[in-house]
Amino acid sequence: MRVLIVDDESPARARLKQIIEDLEGYEFAAEAGNGELAISLASETQADIVLLDIRMPGINGIETARHLNTLENPPAIVFTTAYDQYAVEAFEARAIGYVLKPVRRNRLEAALEHASRLAGPKLRELADSSGISASRQHICARVHDRLTLIPVENIDFFQADQKYVAIHHDGGKSLIDESLKALESEFADRFVRIHRAALVAVAKIDVLEKTGDGKTRVVLRGGSQHNDGQLIISRRHVAEVRRRLKGV
Repeated sequence: MRVLIVDDESPARARLKQIIEDLEGYEFAAEAGNGELAISLASETQADIVLLDIRMPGINGIETARHLNTLENPPAIVFTTAYDQYAVEAFEARAIGYVLKPVRRNRLEAALEHASRLAGPKLRELADSSGISASRQHICARVHDRLTLIPVENIDFFQADQKYVAIHHDGGKSLIDESLKALESEFADRFVRIHRAALVAVAKIDVLEKTGDGKTRVVLRGGSQHNDGQLIISRRHVAEVRRRLKGV
């Protein structure tokens, strides 16, 4: 079993690597000091298991695990944590593998034996009960057979595109295999629905204006490269969009 180690602290990675190399049946695959590199290495090394720190700057462990789930062959996850007992109970209640820091060999070996692939809903529940934001700060998209992380703050709008959702962002357009409804629920504080097939970032809206045929459309800030003509607001959503722009 190939194991990828992810922790922002070098001594912690070295300790885990030493234990893995001493265990029969497990092979050290690679190590990463942050979530973004972990996602790339997990794909490149075809790791079977990822030892994943929860508290990391940038992309935390739970968000990293959610992105790892998008891989063609998602690895099993074991979280490493220094959490208090309350948070540990959250892991145990949801049958999520974890090992407490400082890591001990026998506990790690047991956790590796029970490593499992984690579904998105279970990860969101863990985030809620552990006091970590359940909303992602990035969206993971596959571009030319590579996984790319798109910062949510760089996204102008999501738009349903047949069975996919198109992300229109600062770098262009990317497709993801997620539902618009789930995205609306996760990012309700940052995006507003303008019609049944589009969510627009409230912070990216410059003004609302009338079109020649009496409809209302969104105009994005900063001369966005995207075609504002497709951002027509349906009548049933106009009042809510105006309310969100006023911040009430």
